[in-house]
Amino acid sequence: MAAHFIKIKSHLLARIEDGSMQHGDKVPSENKLAEQFNVSRMTARRALTDLVNEGILLRSQGLGTFVSDQRPMSSMLEINSIDDEVLARGHSYANKVICQNQIHATAHQANSLGLAIDDPVYHTQIIHLENNIPIQLEDRLVNPKYAPDYIAQDFNKITANRYLNKVAPLTEAEHVIEALLPAEDIAQALSVNTQQPCLLISRRTFSAKGIVSFANLYHPGNRYRLGGHLDFPAST
Repeated sequence: MAAHFIKIKSHLLARIEDGSMQHGDKVPSENKLAEQFNVSRMTARRALTDLVNEGILLRSQGLGTFVSDQRPMSSMLEINSIDDEVLARGHSYANKVICQNQIHATAHQANSLGLAIDDPVYHTQIIHLENNIPIQLEDRLVNPKYAPDYIAQDFNKITANRYLNKVAPLTEAEHVIEALLPAEDIAQALSVNTQQPCLLISRRTFSAKGIVSFANLYHPGNRYRLGGHLDFPAST
């Protein structure tokens, strides 16, 4: 029984991994699996129940069992350090720093940070990885006035978000979310092709003194989601 149970699980996992079953697809019923593998319905049920408990499948009462959406989800309502999000999912976190330098602000960059054209600006590009797979390209501009030592940080030891919130505590933020096809350099950084839709979060953060940073955060759409939960007061 144990060998048959593992065989069914392995078969379903292989179909999900090779893409023949995708998010939202209905999984064969217990009866069909029992018939296909010549096992009892109880054995088939155990295989499905284990995959449901592991979050790989989702059971809907009266409808059947479906492949769940396992892409990581980031909150739209909170700003968290990405390493905390990854570790909270029980996964490994790592990053790669692409660039870390001082530049002179273009008109667009100056406007984003409330500076003058050609003012010095700190610029970093960092790829964030979950289980060694890129999930975010962070392209960030920082106002040196509010974080003078930003450019000297080791971002393999502390994320930009965590460091900035430490030296210039966040008081407010504004962001815009859009879907786009990535440019070649962005696609290469995220290990996707240029036809893979991505989510872009453009976020400007403020401390009590002024605009601290402006970041473009690119996520492969097939590896990342945005969501949140809202509580509303009871109506009277």
